[in-house]
Amino acid sequence: MPERLALRTQLVRFVLTGGLSAVVDLGLLVVLMNLAGLEHTPAKALSFVAGTTTAYLINRRWTFRSDGSKRRFAAVMLLYGLTFVLQVGLFAVLYPWILAASASQTVAQVVGFVIAQGVATTVNFVVQRHLIFR
Repeated sequence: MPERLALRTQLVRFVLTGGLSAVVDLGLLVVLMNLAGLEHTPAKALSFVAGTTTAYLINRRWTFRSDGSKRRFAAVMLLYGLTFVLQVGLFAVLYPWILAASASQTVAQVVGFVIAQGVATTVNFVVQRHLIFR
């Protein structure tokens, strides 16, 4: 296995990967809500799966330089399950509140997404770096 990257390098790569994954997640969220007519919670659940799958595939190889062991895959899936509940739950709570405060669906989508994504990203990085891909 290649040598572990420095914390700064991992953090930069994680943020870049997270940015790309967030584009996938938010883009799909907006499409599912605005074009497909899904309610906010099922739309966010589907977009989360697409975004986190993108993140896992890139982070495993590029950010953490890890092999594809079954143990690590299971650990990441467990972590993603927990962050799914955290992120979708936060979005479900925040979206109606922000919508009522702003009266703009777009503002509610973006602000709710950014807050939920920020919390989930922080949890994901800390757990992946210190427990899963150490």
